[in-house]
Amino acid sequence: MRPTEAVAGDPGRVVSLDLIRGVAVLGILAINIAGFAGPSVGTLTPNLPQRVDFADEAAWAFGFVFFEGKMRALFAILFGASISLFCEKADARGDFGELLQVRRLSWLMLFGMLHYVLLWWGDILFVYAACGIAALLLRRLPTGLLLGLAVTIAASGGLLNVLADMPLVEAEEAVRLGTATLDQQRSVLARLDLYWDESARETALYKQGFIEIALAKMREDPFWLVIMAGSTFGEVLPLMILGTVLQRHGFFAGAWPRSRLIAIGMIATIAGLAMTLMVLGWAWPRHFPPIAMSMLLTNGLIVPHVLTAFGYAALLVLATPALSRTVAGTWLIAAGRMAFSNYLGTSLVMTAIFYGWGLDLFGTVGPARQWLFVLLGWVLMLGWSKPWLDRYRSGPLEWLWRSLIARKLLDNGRKTAK
Repeated sequence: MRPTEAVAGDPGRVVSLDLIRGVAVLGILAINIAGFAGPSVGTLTPNLPQRVDFADEAAWAFGFVFFEGKMRALFAILFGASISLFCEKADARGDFGELLQVRRLSWLMLFGMLHYVLLWWGDILFVYAACGIAALLLRRLPTGLLLGLAVTIAASGGLLNVLADMPLVEAEEAVRLGTATLDQQRSVLARLDLYWDESARETALYKQGFIEIALAKMREDPFWLVIMAGSTFGEVLPLMILGTVLQRHGFFAGAWPRSRLIAIGMIATIAGLAMTLMVLGWAWPRHFPPIAMSMLLTNGLIVPHVLTAFGYAALLVLATPALSRTVAGTWLIAAGRMAFSNYLGTSLVMTAIFYGWGLDLFGTVGPARQWLFVLLGWVLMLGWSKPWLDRYRSGPLEWLWRSLIARKLLDNGRKTAK
């Protein structure tokens, strides 16, 4: 099966996109699990609010090397490619692809808001919808200009943020070495106090009931998603632009020579992982200092994240024909076709496990044991996606999302007929 051939009777799908999306939706749980298990500072370091043992640090380091930032980048690249592909199909049907995509993204933004309020603070749907609209406005620009914009946006935003954070990172290192000035000690202590206070607030909140948590989010952090979109815009938009360019030039359709895909996959993956391992070699002996890790994870590791994600994507496109004929490959493809349902379904399952309205395990499960819940999530996503698609054409939330757009199309057709 070629990367462009249909699966399960759906001629409109690109198999390589579904396969990569399946890998990404599984991989993102390996990173999100720290946020689900709580508190959220666990996404920055395994050693707050309490110090952990070697096994926990090793488990956290494994996710940091192979998943952190890479899965998020893969999702953003795929989202940009999907925006472009959707518009191409709509235009081919004689519809106005950009207008339909704006409607589609507007509904996604609403789904994201509901996801945040009702389930999890770490929603990416709102962020992707907001950045997707910007990517949509740029998608018809020439390739060279698009890539130049992507590099400029990523480099300028990331560099400025790193420069702004460096004094506090240096102060944190000076405190560790015992050479900090009084001002440096105060600055570091103030930031650590923020982490401690936020951890205590989250622990108190997420041990409450479902209604109490939802109301607290709307009352205390009503603009959280807007803040997230603003803070990640410089990372997500360039990746979506990259996805648009790759889709335009047939990357996901298998149009690139096999030798080129092998070279890109191997070089980009090895280079990205090597850079990540160099950072790990600095961070692990220091027990993942939270201020430095915050800077690295938000802006400082953009290059290795993008390189590794691009390498992963090239290797998966290359492997699509062979993998799609295996049982494991068909499961991954099915999980990718239902990525929307799986992403939100994972939030439902994990919040039911960790929050007070469920099993109330919030803040009690360390990084090593968190991998048990990652494996549980993977089994559930892989286990239900294929049987569901054997009976239905799409996942339940994919069907709902498509139906909302289709209703708009039907209404427009009726107005035109009149």
